[in-house]
Amino acid sequence: MILMAIAAGGFLGAVSRFVIGNAVKRRFPSSFPLGTLSINVAGAFLLGVLFGLGIEGGPYAFFGIGFLGAFTTYSTFMVEAWRLEVLGERRRAVLYLVCSYAGGLSSAFLGLAAGINLIKWLFS
Repeated sequence: MILMAIAAGGFLGAVSRFVIGNAVKRRFPSSFPLGTLSINVAGAFLLGVLFGLGIEGGPYAFFGIGFLGAFTTYSTFMVEAWRLEVLGERRRAVLYLVCSYAGGLSSAFLGLAAGINLIKWLFS
């Protein structure tokens, strides 16, 4: 059952990444990979919320491992950073790396805090 939850979440996460990434590219055309950046930062936030809420078992398998695992993408992030460097856009590559790491860590922390505070609010 857990594998089915991961597979279903993964399908929805991958499709969502494709749709949202392409929508961002169309809305903000640029060589800067804003689509992947926004998806990865949002995914870090949502995973932080899941941890903060204490989600486990099947729901975590579906949302955390499946959906968010397929929604966010470390490999595309690395290839896009490398691509910017190869194209001679070193400043953009460094900006992308800094924004991705700092944005991801910050978003995960904020998501964790939001999840914890939601639990406190619900049960106070």
